[in-house]
Amino acid sequence: MIGGSGMDLRSKARTLEGPVDDPSKLPKWNYDGSSTGQAPGEDSEVILYPQAIFKDPFRRGNNILVICDAYTPAGEAIPTNKRSAAAKIFSHPDVVAEEPWYGIEQEYTLLKKEVHWPIGWPVGGFPGPQGPYYCGIGADKAFGRDIVDAHYKACLYAGINISGINGEVMPGQWEFQVGPSVGISAGDELWAARYILERITEIAGVVVSFDPKPIPGDWNGAGAHTNYSTKSMRNDGGYEIIKKAIEKLGLKHKEHISAYGEGNERRLTGRHETADINTFLWGVANRGASIRVGRDTEKAGKGYFEDRRPASNMDPYVVTSMIAETTLLWKP
Repeated sequence: MIGGSGMDLRSKARTLEGPVDDPSKLPKWNYDGSSTGQAPGEDSEVILYPQAIFKDPFRRGNNILVICDAYTPAGEAIPTNKRSAAAKIFSHPDVVAEEPWYGIEQEYTLLKKEVHWPIGWPVGGFPGPQGPYYCGIGADKAFGRDIVDAHYKACLYAGINISGINGEVMPGQWEFQVGPSVGISAGDELWAARYILERITEIAGVVVSFDPKPIPGDWNGAGAHTNYSTKSMRNDGGYEIIKKAIEKLGLKHKEHISAYGEGNERRLTGRHETADINTFLWGVANRGASIRVGRDTEKAGKGYFEDRRPASNMDPYVVTSMIAETTLLWKP
């Protein structure tokens, strides 16, 4: 479950009578919302609805991790429950018919627990400039690989559709990719992967940061680039559909930016492989654009595109459903 800030993951455990493989067979549960900033003390009960199941890489065996969203006792989604609204969009017949696929590139930074400074960096100082660290190897270039590999294996074990990992441009920063996943499952899988990452960093005594610009100055920020395609885009003639979808996204640029993560203005400066936050532009193979279309997609005349605007701390339920709504349901 997600706490009151929208980024603080919370969890609790319970014993079941036997193995369960379907969320609908799990009991609802509750927690004290006054302790998570989600309910007043005099009416503190928040109800958990089980929504998705993953194998538990920590306890293993028949144990499971369960993604839950949160409701009032009357059955209304609480304000921080972004999954509920996303599920409505993804169950719309026009969206279901298009089978939206997502691939999310989650960047994050590993920090020393005591000083909240990136691992591998001199305390109070800076490493050499960016260049050798991206996809780098070696003790002076790659910091925290044991954590990253443990996370990769744990996600594979859990059944998360994790498709890869790599070291990022800023030292101490890494990325994992989830997808292609269909509809609401992209949000479920990314949140489960974030939870597993935070549990593994807890064991390692390291802090994971999803801040979009953890270190000011000439250092890359952290994003959650979201790759997207629909059935029409993947079929012949899809490139024209892609161009129309990008045009719609451009018309709603401000609305999307406002929902794409906190502190994104510190990251989207027009430097460090981003477009300025107030500018919407797209291009083929252009990593300085808001939307990037791959060379393969241009050549094949069909495929997918990448929305480079979401920040690393975005809510995947919000971003994925908003992209679907704007491109498939909104009539300008």
